[in-house]
Amino acid sequence: MKKIASTAALSERADRIAQRDRADGWKKPPRRIETSECITCDSCLRGCPAEFGAIFDRGLDVVIIPELCSGCPACVLECPVDCIYVDEDWTPTDDAMWNHIELTAEGGA
Repeated sequence: MKKIASTAALSERADRIAQRDRADGWKKPPRRIETSECITCDSCLRGCPAEFGAIFDRGLDVVIIPELCSGCPACVLECPVDCIYVDEDWTPTDDAMWNHIELTAEGGA
């Protein structure tokens, strides 16, 4: 059963979306999905804790938004094909994806 995020945790996520930046206190690098290995089952998306909500469908791919990813292993534990890796060299998320995320957040999804 998936744990429900607190209002404060969801507010912090909304702040990260508005600022488009990772939380200062996060020590672990974010995760990334190797799309060539991914079977697009969305297990990682469903397994990502709501307070992070870092995984999204992007067309036919599933992607992790590094600015929202704390680096916790929740998605890794759910992935049936082990295609999620630590992303030490992550790059900022592009504006098109942020616009999609903001629309999704406003829609309550």
